[in-house]
Amino acid sequence: MDFTQIAWFPLCAGLTAVGLVLSFLAFRRRGAASGIRVAAWALLPLAAYLTKALQTLWNIGAAVVTFVTSLVFNPTVWAGVAVAGLSAVLFVVSGVMRGRKLSMGRKKTGGDTPAQQPVQPGANKPAATAGKPKPAVTAQKAGGDDDFSDIEELLKRRGIS
Repeated sequence: MDFTQIAWFPLCAGLTAVGLVLSFLAFRRRGAASGIRVAAWALLPLAAYLTKALQTLWNIGAAVVTFVTSLVFNPTVWAGVAVAGLSAVLFVVSGVMRGRKLSMGRKKTGGDTPAQQPVQPGANKPAATAGKPKPAVTAQKAGGDDDFSDIEELLKRRGIS
């Protein structure tokens, strides 16, 4: 069937009229928002005809139908789909194999790089000198009500002052 063989104006006007009747019914039963939404949909066929977009939509639909029917009924196209599927499977398999090869290479080279090694607890602490005894933390300094006295004491103990 060709685009010019169909009487498009009566068809689009009829669809719009039926849609507007349904819009009125939706407005009464479900409210204004529902009725306005149905009216918006109902005006689209007439708008497509008046803007001459209907022929473009027809051509797009015909192209999609032609593509799908040639895909379904053509064995050459199915062979192409099978080759594309095989290609996808080979990509996945090669990626898995490459990942295993890279992980095996890391094990053989003697371990992780320093950035990948786990951090040891206390690795960033400065070495304590053997001659200095650690002072005990006191609740308050003698003669001071300073709130920061505990913090100052901790900082001095750590060598940060």
